[in-house]
Amino acid sequence: MISPLTPLDFLARSVHAWRDLTAIVEGDRRFTYAEFGARVERQAAALLQLGVQAGDRVAVLAPNGAMALEAHFAPMRIGAILVMLNTRLAPAELAWILRHCGAKVLLADPQLAPLIAGAGVPHVIEDYEGFLGGAGPCPATFPVTDENACIAINYTSGTTGFPKGVMFTHRGAWTNAIGEIVEHGLTQRSVYLWTLPLFHCNGWCFPWAVTAAGGRHICLRQPDPREAVRLIEAESVTHLCGAPVVVSSLAQYCAANGVKFRNPLRIVTAGAPPPPAVIRAAEETGAEITHVYGLTETYGPHTVCAWKPAWDKLPAPERAQIKARQGVPYMVAGMDLRVTDHYMNDVPADGRTMGEVLMRGNNVMLGYYDNPKATGDAFHGGWFHSGDLAVVHPDGYIEVRDRMKDIVISGGENISSIEVEKALADHPAVAEVAIVAVPDAKWGEVPKAFVGLKPNHSATAEELIAWCRERLSHFKCPRQIEFGALPRTATGKIRKNELRAKAKVNP
Repeated sequence: MISPLTPLDFLARSVHAWRDLTAIVEGDRRFTYAEFGARVERQAAALLQLGVQAGDRVAVLAPNGAMALEAHFAPMRIGAILVMLNTRLAPAELAWILRHCGAKVLLADPQLAPLIAGAGVPHVIEDYEGFLGGAGPCPATFPVTDENACIAINYTSGTTGFPKGVMFTHRGAWTNAIGEIVEHGLTQRSVYLWTLPLFHCNGWCFPWAVTAAGGRHICLRQPDPREAVRLIEAESVTHLCGAPVVVSSLAQYCAANGVKFRNPLRIVTAGAPPPPAVIRAAEETGAEITHVYGLTETYGPHTVCAWKPAWDKLPAPERAQIKARQGVPYMVAGMDLRVTDHYMNDVPADGRTMGEVLMRGNNVMLGYYDNPKATGDAFHGGWFHSGDLAVVHPDGYIEVRDRMKDIVISGGENISSIEVEKALADHPAVAEVAIVAVPDAKWGEVPKAFVGLKPNHSATAEELIAWCRERLSHFKCPRQIEFGALPRTATGKIRKNELRAKAKVNP
């Protein structure tokens, strides 16, 4: 009476229940759930015709669109494994990933094909519609027998070394998708805008979650704020996800153009902890902001700042400060979340003592593909070690204060780079900011700020340092500020490794 958990059941049910309703909108094309299901079957059949077998890897290099969404079901339909490729990587990085995973087939958008020229994949498909058109029916002889089998490999951004391939399973994807449905209120009436790249943690499991709910996928090839606003209004979008940089650019566009959304819109943000200023700006568009936290290794979100009604009465700045916390585990994660010291003892819930965030449970990865040492290191002591430093507030909500490698230790005092970044981000001229440690003859190291200013705004280093000194202990304030655009990874995270290297050259 027990059947394996698998996201394949989500699509099968929605095809059965919502077959005539719109599932995917991609430009001028619209596909019903019946058509969505049929296209998945044809992709699976076409892969079989190329000789793809259970366990083979099928890579996809494409912007958000029907091909990428369909690939979240078709390879696993025949027991194969999906590898979504980051469209912003360099050719050498893509070639390394394709070699490491041993991809047998690569589905590539024609506009991105030059990035993978000579990658050595046996089968490269650029004419996707022709690929589907040449496929026959897919035999229904591939039942899921092991819910812990790998269905997807997601490669980390690799800012500190070679990327690692995070393995997702049927069970983990099913579990986290249900978590997204529950935590963010997805229903058949939900309209989800793909501002988050589908290659990022399999879109935080929203391809499976939206499909399970019978909602509508609205595809956006690039996270352009103007086009996003047009689609939000034209399609009555109810949900979207994005890193703080995406949310900030959307909020800035709305502020500059007097846009305030008429219909309810929930924005789910994660990635680097969002500054309260970004949260306030997004809420001024009329959207409801939900903050989640996780890693690729946790299928995307693992915790959510679950909102308490009593907080509605607080002033906006205080609400934003609370909303910037990482909160409590998703319902599907149980209580498998800890903040511990170096000896894996839980830190006190005093809102001050920092420790490392540890997780375990159904929505934690199977391991790193073909990398047993990294897998063993990550699961030391039976818990996944995030590398993030956090405090636990008296109410049990966690708040991430830094990455372990980003903490600034000045004169023996730990300075949270995120705390300083939040203070600077509150300045009305600051669009983006990053704090790194620079050597100091007296204190060992001190904070240095890299700041990007908003268009048509200005500020001096002295002004920003004085701003910080009014809000923080003086030893936490940056001694130097350098202005300019900040380098980012392909998923929108600031490349602090590059800034640290730059700071060593120009301390």
